[in-house]
Amino acid sequence: MTVIMDFDLKKREKQIKYERSVLKELSIKDLKAKVAHYFGSSQLTKSVIINEGMEEACFDVAIEAFLLGANFSKFNEWGEDIPTIKNRCLEEDKHLKDTLFHFLLYWGSEESSKNESLYYLCEQFVDAWWLEGFHKANKRRKLRLH
Repeated sequence: MTVIMDFDLKKREKQIKYERSVLKELSIKDLKAKVAHYFGSSQLTKSVIINEGMEEACFDVAIEAFLLGANFSKFNEWGEDIPTIKNRCLEEDKHLKDTLFHFLLYWGSEESSKNESLYYLCEQFVDAWWLEGFHKANKRRKLRLH
């Protein structure tokens, strides 16, 4: 009798194990501080972020961006620079930025003059978390903790 292995299942298990190990580097204190830094101090979002659901949405996007940066950091080991690596995940990155922007836009004010500024805040927030995940994963890889 032969054993049939589902490689997709094994791949997913390996990915979950890696993501759990990388997420150990992330603290809720850092998440709250960056959300407050990017969205709490801005006149655009100060009233919106008071809502606890909004803060959790920002946490979700931050974690996804962190994991995205961590997953794509392996290409740095092969000699690629950050802009090239960032281009590899351009679609996922844009999706995260758009998701956060539309969520904040939906729950926030409807002033169209501030929409562009809000999008830039979302871009900066997602980029900061992508880089954070990228650097933490590189550090783990250099320490052979992967």
